[in-house]
Amino acid sequence: MPDRSATPLAPVLLGNEPGSFPHSVLAERHPAIIRQVRDSFPYGPEQRRALDALLASCTKGVIEPLPADAHDGQRWASWGADACTGRSWFDVPWLWSESYFYRQLLEAVGYFIPGPWQGIDPFRPSKLAELDSPETDEELAALDALADRPTDEQDRALLHGSLWGNRADLGFRMSAVQDEASSDTPPLVADDSETLWSLLPPSGSGSATLCLIADNAGRELVPDLLLIARLLTQARIGRAVLHVKPYPYYVSDATHTDVLDALRRLTAAPGAAATYGRALWSAMTDGRLTVRAHPFSSAPLPYAAMPGDLREELTAATLTIVKGDLNYRRLVGDRLWPPTTPFTDVTAHFPGPVAALRTLKSDVITGLDARTEAALVAAEGQKWRTGGTHALIQVRS
Repeated sequence: MPDRSATPLAPVLLGNEPGSFPHSVLAERHPAIIRQVRDSFPYGPEQRRALDALLASCTKGVIEPLPADAHDGQRWASWGADACTGRSWFDVPWLWSESYFYRQLLEAVGYFIPGPWQGIDPFRPSKLAELDSPETDEELAALDALADRPTDEQDRALLHGSLWGNRADLGFRMSAVQDEASSDTPPLVADDSETLWSLLPPSGSGSATLCLIADNAGRELVPDLLLIARLLTQARIGRAVLHVKPYPYYVSDATHTDVLDALRRLTAAPGAAATYGRALWSAMTDGRLTVRAHPFSSAPLPYAAMPGDLREELTAATLTIVKGDLNYRRLVGDRLWPPTTPFTDVTAHFPGPVAALRTLKSDVITGLDARTEAALVAAEGQKWRTGGTHALIQVRS
């Protein structure tokens, strides 16, 4: 395994630099999210006052502690709350600040305490609207045409569907590999897909275990489920474990409820989508597909700090697929690495083979070759890091 110590640590991302992407998230996105949540439900005076207080805290105040009787107070203390409370949201690690914001948002709306708002996902209306959109219908309909394509093309399309998430239709269009490779600034800035496929046994063996650490719900979760369904039906894996968040998080991150919503959406669809949906339903009932919501999934920490029980579980997996931008930040460490920093070095801590499927929506990036980085900077400045127009498939075996 590569020597992690050979790679000098890069600076941890903070949100205290005006004009930076992390600063814009804290100063603009978080207040907008509070206002959106405030308008999504007819919350009572208590919840509205709490949301207003959180808004004031985010924009002009400091990080407040959780209530003394918070069910997870000790857990957050172990995750660094004592060192961060009383400080500006902009002066603590960005990953920590973002994660704690969503925990405090749920506190404000009464998600965790007995009462009428307990367990009500404040982001559910937007999740369901996306899942029920005409765009989802179009993406599911594309599965019917895909069924007539060669096996390797179907595999590639479903992998790219999972990669691009709510731009999954790009995966089904089967853009030529040659076209992507011919550009100095390709949509796919790193592609270890052949290594990914090599880590899964040939079709029919059915002995592998896949862990997939999900990112977003809705139109991004559906392609993840389709990829799992294909691997199960091909018997390239015998078991899949889908890791989701234990509570609503980062606006659109998937919870167990979101998995069930997506599964119902598939089974109610016509054509091939329903076939995939029934395969997933069957896999859940017989245990070949399980859903896991480990508390660490919502921790404000990198995966290098994962607890022993989760480490043991991922060690036993044939392959772990880590989905999305936030999980990538947690995988490599939320640091401003030089883009050519080897991906294998910064993931050496991970307990087993790992693949990252990610569209670029934040500054963190590793594993690029120098030519690709130079071409991206020449063409786009630094916008390529955050615009969501580029993606990567990176694997450490």
